[in-house]
Amino acid sequence: MTTNPLVARIATGTAPRETLATLALEQHRVIPADRRAFLHLAQRETATPEAAAFFEFLAEGEAMAGEKLIAFAEACGVDETRLRTYEPLPGCQAYPAYVAWLALNAEPTDVVAALTSNFAEWGGYCATIAGALRNHYGFTDEACGFFDFFAEPAPELELGATAAMRAGKVNEGSVTTYSTLLKAYEASFWSTLSDLT
Repeated sequence: MTTNPLVARIATGTAPRETLATLALEQHRVIPADRRAFLHLAQRETATPEAAAFFEFLAEGEAMAGEKLIAFAEACGVDETRLRTYEPLPGCQAYPAYVAWLALNAEPTDVVAALTSNFAEWGGYCATIAGALRNHYGFTDEACGFFDFFAEPAPELELGATAAMRAGKVNEGSVTTYSTLLKAYEASFWSTLSDLT
C-alpha cells in the first residue's frame, strides 16, 4: 500500500467524492502548465535534439491527458462554470510552478533526469487510483482514462529519456536537488488534497 495519504484513502474508497472533484480541478491547472513548460524546454538553445524530442513527446502526452481529464472531471460532478471559477490551492500548484522554474533555469538534460526519477511513483499512484475508481466509486472506463493513461508503461518515454541523457552531460548534483524538490512538491500536492477531508 502506498504511503501517499490521499491515494491510500482512494484505494479503500474512503476519500470523499468532493476530494476527487478537487483533484480534477487541480489537475486541470497542472496539465496545461506542465505542457507549456515542456514545450519551452524543447525549444531551449541548450537542449540537444534528443532532449528536445523527449520534451516534445511529454508535451504531446500532456495534451492527450488533458483531453482524458475532462471525463474524470465530469464524473466528479465538475461543470464548466466550476472549472472557470475555481481558485487553485497553493500546495497543489507548487509542483507545476517548480517545473516552470526548471524550464527557465535548469539545463534540459538535467531536467530529463530529474523528471524521470519520479515517473514510476506517479504511475503507481495512477494505477491505484484507476482501480479504486472502478471498484469503489463506480466510474466508467472513460472516466478512469486519465489515470489509465499515466499508469500504462511507456517504453518510448524510457527510451527517449535514455537517449537524451546519453546525448547530453548530466550534472548529478543538480539532478539530485531537482529530483528532491520535485518529490517534495508532489508530496505537497497530495497532502494538500488529503488535508481537505
